[in-house]
Amino acid sequence: MTKKVTSPNPQGKGLCPVIDRLTDLQQHVNAPPKPITQIASELFTSLFILESRIRFKPVLDRKYWLYRKGDDYHLSLIGPTEWHPSLSGHYIGECRLHPDLTWSLALSEETQNNRLLMEEIHFRRQAFDQKLQSAEQLNDALPVFVNDFSYHSRVLASALAFSLASSMRQTDILGLSFAQALNLECGLISMTQDDA
Repeated sequence: MTKKVTSPNPQGKGLCPVIDRLTDLQQHVNAPPKPITQIASELFTSLFILESRIRFKPVLDRKYWLYRKGDDYHLSLIGPTEWHPSLSGHYIGECRLHPDLTWSLALSEETQNNRLLMEEIHFRRQAFDQKLQSAEQLNDALPVFVNDFSYHSRVLASALAFSLASSMRQTDILGLSFAQALNLECGLISMTQDDA
């Protein structure tokens, strides 16, 4: 006798909050056209932050603080002067979620002077660049769905992918490889300089 497997969520009710949050984020995206080098930098920084543990719903244009405790990174609502490093961990820097759903990270002075941590960030960036350059198309490198991310990180990563794809569409590089987009960008830059 075979046991019939039924879905514990046959109507997908658990997906409604995710879809609602994603739809809300996508409706408010202001994604201007950007050069490929800027897109690559913003994607790396955003993924670096989204790979950390986020246990709250980040909102636009608010300061957050990134910490590292042991091998784990976590984003916090609490600034470095408001708690002891034994509780927070090493203060990495100040983060902000922008209207185009990209993140910025201003590294703390302590982080900038930490050779081992800066080497780790450098190696992560090299691995990211290799992945980006080996992707057949730029959109293959976008975080449309990252299963390993927590809920808030997953939603924000999907919205980030939507935003960056929109930006790439405006500059006609969506569907190109990184090298093709860079060549197109360099060609446009040299044409503009020749016209001047």
